[in-house]
Amino acid sequence: MMPKLDQLRYRCQLHQSATERREETHPLTWRLRDDGIWIDLDDYRAMDGYTAVTKVLANSSPDDVIEVMKDANVRGRGGGGFSAGVKWGLTLKGQGQPRGYLVCNADEMEPGTFKDRLLLEQQPHLLIEGMILAAYANHSRFGYVFLRGEYVAAAKAVTAALGEARHAGWLGDNIAGSGFDFDIALHTGAGRYICGEETALINSLEGYRANPRAKPPFPGQSGAWGKPTVVNNVETLCNVPAVMRHGASWYQGLSGQLSDDGGTKLYGVSGLVNRPGLWEMPIGTSGEELMDRAGGVQSGHALKAWLPGGGSTGFLLPEHLACALDFDTIGKQGSRLGTGLIAVVTDQQSMVALVRNLEAFFARESCGWCTPCRDGLPWTVKLLQALERGEGEPEDIELLDKLADDLGPGKTFCAHAPGASMPLASAIRYFRAEFDQGVRRSRTPSDVDSVGAGG
Repeated sequence: MMPKLDQLRYRCQLHQSATERREETHPLTWRLRDDGIWIDLDDYRAMDGYTAVTKVLANSSPDDVIEVMKDANVRGRGGGGFSAGVKWGLTLKGQGQPRGYLVCNADEMEPGTFKDRLLLEQQPHLLIEGMILAAYANHSRFGYVFLRGEYVAAAKAVTAALGEARHAGWLGDNIAGSGFDFDIALHTGAGRYICGEETALINSLEGYRANPRAKPPFPGQSGAWGKPTVVNNVETLCNVPAVMRHGASWYQGLSGQLSDDGGTKLYGVSGLVNRPGLWEMPIGTSGEELMDRAGGVQSGHALKAWLPGGGSTGFLLPEHLACALDFDTIGKQGSRLGTGLIAVVTDQQSMVALVRNLEAFFARESCGWCTPCRDGLPWTVKLLQALERGEGEPEDIELLDKLADDLGPGKTFCAHAPGASMPLASAIRYFRAEFDQGVRRSRTPSDVDSVGAGG
């Protein structure tokens, strides 16, 4: 169940006092308006908007920006969790090298995820400022916001904000009198999950089929149109202005002793809880506290399992809610933090049916490039459908386990199939009895393949 945007907006601010917003202890949401109107340029400028751009372009080199991002330990908020500063440091740059591209991955199609939508619709100037700073650090000549096509309201807000920023001189030639030139275009995608993979996104941006590319070369060396290209998630880029205004130590301090990861995170909860929504909280906040913000599971239901960050993460159990919601801690539990939005599974939901629904999505969204993904995912769906009908064979569960392993990391062309295998493998590990119930208990002669005469 995806909450309505007014619920998301309200609950992002529910725990923040006016003082906290002024002090910017919540760098992603402190500017949000209670009436839901998007933050235009005048309001954004009145709340320290674009001051980071002015400061950085006047006083810092691109390498200075990269070092601050490394020290702040801003890890990718799209699900990968890779250090943004390290990623930027690997971009091909230097004397005689071509200026490349910066791409914002706003193709938010991860099942159960809706965090970037809020930022796009409510704070487009925060994203634009973050992109300018990232482009400066990476010597990018042009930027693209690759937006999920269904996000119509976000497209309107981003388009309006780009126009305001361009008219005011924050985009275009000689930004803030610095001699740095950079502009941004909005590109709406056709709605494919595989575009969340950065090289498939680049192919789509260039007008080709959204198939992943072989790596190396990595996009930082040869990406869009053969130029060095950096791809970052919306939430990742929206963190950059506050980091550059206040510094790495301040950003690290936001998470305190909860985690070695820096800053805050847009966490969320969806499903049968009393208050589904989004909250900006220090990264490393426990699942228990997040569930408390969501008001707990609805009356008449009990928590059976949860996905920590979208459909491509592994299921965890109620006792895992005590864990810190950061990349390394959740990784040690056999899952991934992913996008940090919990999807709740209750005791009245069938794990077989739930997993079958997820795997059908991943099978449909496969680009078809490699055999394990193209053939393995539909095969997985057929086996799950048989178990759901109570017509499974005794060996089907072991076969599903093997398929999950065959779809795992290092065995496919990109991360699509490994992501699809995580909920499948973890569901079988924790809820094997539910899968066993789908195995046909008795067999009739008609069920057995007979060997015909002359066979």
